[in-house]
Amino acid sequence: MAVSSLKIKTILETLRDRYPVVKTQLEHETPFQLLIATILSAQCTDNQVNKVSKTLFHAYPDSNALAHAPLSQIKKIIYSTGFYNNKAKNIKACAMALIREYEGVVPKDMNKLVKLPGVGRKTANVVLSAAFGQDTIVVDTHVLRISNRLGLTDKKDPVKVEFELMEIIPRRYWSYLSLQLIYFGRDICDAKKPRCLECPLLKICPSGKKSR
Repeated sequence: MAVSSLKIKTILETLRDRYPVVKTQLEHETPFQLLIATILSAQCTDNQVNKVSKTLFHAYPDSNALAHAPLSQIKKIIYSTGFYNNKAKNIKACAMALIREYEGVVPKDMNKLVKLPGVGRKTANVVLSAAFGQDTIVVDTHVLRISNRLGLTDKKDPVKVEFELMEIIPRRYWSYLSLQLIYFGRDICDAKKPRCLECPLLKICPSGKKSR
């Protein structure tokens, strides 16, 4: 869908002014820890993941330790993140794959990352951006929702939205925009009760105009 350069410029400048400093809220010390924390963050808040990962990484700080950890103990630690059975299997299998394929080191390549157990494009993009400084667009629920509301896309599939945004957003803004939209989603553009009357983008937001 066609989006004017003026609209994109307004969005980028408005979000930059509102959130000049942004970073992932998942606490980590290494790319491996960020990878595991991001897998755990599926359908779970960052705050809860941070509470859990503190215990998890104290016991199993790297891929070698996690690969050899008892599955039952991993499940016990991550229980409160939800879907703990699948998540435990995935993060243990992911650690084992890292050792088997990459000597325990997280690869800096999208194609290699998405072949790891439990890793999709969203998780890979988080790691590539936050751990390795690459330009990526992370499409989580906030980015997906707000991109549609603002009229930047009409797609519902996260991968399709990612590629559409990559086409219309200058590359140097990709990582910043993803995080800014996440902050904005938590702050203003809530899924159920968006605070449209307080929104600095209301004038250019098709969904916001309908709510007035």
